[in-house]
Amino acid sequence: MPHNFWMINCNEANYNITRRMGFTGQGLKAEYRRKVQRVEPGDRVIYYVTGSRVFTATATVTQGYEEVESSPWLKEGKAAWPYRISIKPDVILEGDQYIDAGLIAYRLEYVRKWAPEDWYMAFQGNLHLLSKSDFFLLEGEMLKLRDGREKALQQIDAALAAEEERAGAQRERRRRSANRSNARPQPPRSGIEAVVPPATVTNPQPTDDAETAADPETPADKSGGNSSARRNPRSRGNNRRSAPRQSPRFDSD
Repeated sequence: MPHNFWMINCNEANYNITRRMGFTGQGLKAEYRRKVQRVEPGDRVIYYVTGSRVFTATATVTQGYEEVESSPWLKEGKAAWPYRISIKPDVILEGDQYIDAGLIAYRLEYVRKWAPEDWYMAFQGNLHLLSKSDFFLLEGEMLKLRDGREKALQQIDAALAAEEERAGAQRERRRRSANRSNARPQPPRSGIEAVVPPATVTNPQPTDDAETAADPETPADKSGGNSSARRNPRSRGNNRRSAPRQSPRFDSD
């Protein structure tokens, strides 16, 4: 299954809690249960800190969500953090390296449906699904700040190539699975019998109906059939030959 790319939003206090934990775990809020259920190992996450409006770090999910009774993260308003995922750190920026979201938001596909001056409204809420291009654009800028431009470009190119190779392998597995399914004979549907074509008759035998139609003297003909072999009773006498007329004989005395 293709990996997803997530943006986790939290305030600075809760981000610092995650940082002190060494980016080994991350809490998620109850109001986003459906999205939380989609987070799986191998997914990537990027952190956006509200208030200061900066991008700060990226990580990789190592274990899907679980419900926990207590959480070290502080409530933001009335929202608690009953779910937790396990993660490992990837790119962690220092405080003076944080990326100002206002300087890069216009380049993201994610915020294009908002007016340019209202870009920050796209980041409301705790968990957002990003496109692959948006995620690697942001992580690429982080790598440039941490490692320099040349090294960052090499790392991003390698990451994109690995992601494309993984996606290509996934598509190939799906294609092979579909081919195997199509090649497998399908059983007949229940309740529907297979239609057997009738056998070809090479030397058909005449039926009783055919014999009746061919015989003008059968009862079927006398009962009013339209057979051409039926005779008109009025014509029977006309067709009968009459005996030759003979002269009367007179006995001679």
